[in-house]
Amino acid sequence: MSGVRFLEDIAVGDRDSFGRYEVSAEEILEFARDFDDQPFHTDPVAAKESIYGGLIASGWHTCAMMMRMLIDHAMASGSPAAVLGSPGFDNLKWREPVRPGDVLSVRSEVLEVTPSQSKPDRGHIRVRSEIVNQAGTVVAEMENLAIVLRRPRA
Repeated sequence: MSGVRFLEDIAVGDRDSFGRYEVSAEEILEFARDFDDQPFHTDPVAAKESIYGGLIASGWHTCAMMMRMLIDHAMASGSPAAVLGSPGFDNLKWREPVRPGDVLSVRSEVLEVTPSQSKPDRGHIRVRSEIVNQAGTVVAEMENLAIVLRRPRA
């Protein structure tokens, strides 16, 4: 597990910026047809007449794009965190529509690092994440929770 970041390697206040995800109209349409079949996600003509004035990505699609960037970043970093999974997230907000041609990235900050009292081999982290577009506008934000292994004892 050389290069892996354990709970002890993560500190409150740690910040990171990563990812580059270019959003296409085709992907918006495909995701929405499968998972969020609403006219402003699936029909460019109807979307133009909607309150959004054009085709937009589903908020759930936006979250999926963030997850893709997160996993790609972790794998490319050479020192991924020893994450066991996630019990969920809090305070999810979709701030601005995501449109075809947008280029998304992620900014994150560690808010909490808490060793488990009942399971000494792990702990929890809480990370505030913002998904931003090419103009730096926050399009979505949330607090991600993750279960992270502690450094094995010798």
